[in-house]
This record gives sequence, structure tokens and C-alpha cells, in this order.
Amino acid sequence: MARKKNINKNDLVSFYMNFVLEHNKKPTTVFELSKAFNFEESKFYNFFGNIQAVENHVFTLFFQNTVDMLNTSEDYKTFNSRNQLLSFYFTFFESLTANRSYVSFALKDHSNGLKSLKQLQGLRKHFTDYVKNLDIEIVDIKNDKIETIQMKAIAEAAWIQLLLSIKFWLEDSSAAFEKTDIFIEKAVNTSFDVLNIKPFKSVMDLGKFLLKEKMNMTV
Repeated sequence: MARKKNINKNDLVSFYMNFVLEHNKKPTTVFELSKAFNFEESKFYNFFGNIQAVENHVFTLFFQNTVDMLNTSEDYKTFNSRNQLLSFYFTFFESLTANRSYVSFALKDHSNGLKSLKQLQGLRKHFTDYVKNLDIEIVDIKNDKIETIQMKAIAEAAWIQLLLSIKFWLEDSSAAFEKTDIFIEKAVNTSFDVLNIKPFKSVMDLGKFLLKEKMNMTV
């Protein structure tokens, strides 16, 4: 049988995922993967350096597909940051659910913590960048360095929240994973409620007013 000639990056990801599902193990070498799906091993290296790189790319692809889908929606573009993040979550978890058997296998060692898993590092970078680009209101203190720190802290907190949501979903046995949907909505809404800076801004304004009045009285 002639070997496949025209393969792309997504083909290789599909081959890798199918191999894992069919054999209940990861391919140990590129040769093993190429033999199973009848393509030339050299074609693999046009896109990835090794098997680990394919594994790492899977969750990045889930992210990219989610964002691509969201960007086709005119409604999504009009949402505030809270609803955009909720939309991301629900769309992303639809993608995970469509590939639950693979995801469950890939993250089966999550008992020691998802944060340390190498295959999630690409997802982490893309997701934290995504959160930083959301129009999340932060305290305006006229200091670029501190504002950058604020956004980094928010993005890292969002990443931890995403990991907790994935862990909850992996352990969720409810029909249509409805408990995960509830968990996501409550978690995201609670985060934005905590980030609600209006009360804090009011305190700052009051403090500035009192300081100004005190200075005027002492002049």
C-alpha cells in the first residue's frame, strides 16, 4: 500500500490521538506512529521534533479551536469580559467532552496535580495570554509596572481556576456533565465578583478626599 504523502500538523495530532485510543498507550517512537498510519517518518519532522511535542500540542489545539469558534460569533465580540470568559469555558469544555476518552487518558496521572503536566504548558501560555487580553477592569493607579503585575496575577489565578475546572470535570459523573457547568459558572462569577473594583475605588476616592481635606486644614 502506498504511503500517505500529503499530511499536515492536524493529521499528525489525529494520528497520535487515535493511536493512544486504539492501543491504550502512547507511541514510543515516531517510527511506531508512522508505521501504524502508513506515512513516511520524515514527514513527521516537518511539524514536530518528537512524540512529546505532539502530545504537548493537543491541548494547545483544543484552545486554538475554541478561540477560532468564538471569533466566528458576532455576539461573542459584544460580550463583556465576564461573559467572554464564560463563553470560552463552555466552548472549551465542549471540545474536551468530544475527546473525553483521550483527555482522561492523557491526564490520568492528575492525582499529583495538573499544574506540573508538561502537555498542559502550551495551553497555559495561550490561556493566560487570552485572559490578559480580555478587557478586565483593574485598579488604575497610574503605574504601568504595578498594572502589569496585577494582570499577571489575574491571569495566573484564572489558570489555576481552569485547572480546577478540568479536575472537577474529570471526576464528574453527572449526566451531560451538568455539575461541571454549574461549577464553571459559579467559579467564574465568583472570581469576577472578587475582582469587582468599584468598592475599592470608592475607598481610594474617599481616602484621597480625606487626605486632601487634611492638607487644606493644615495649610
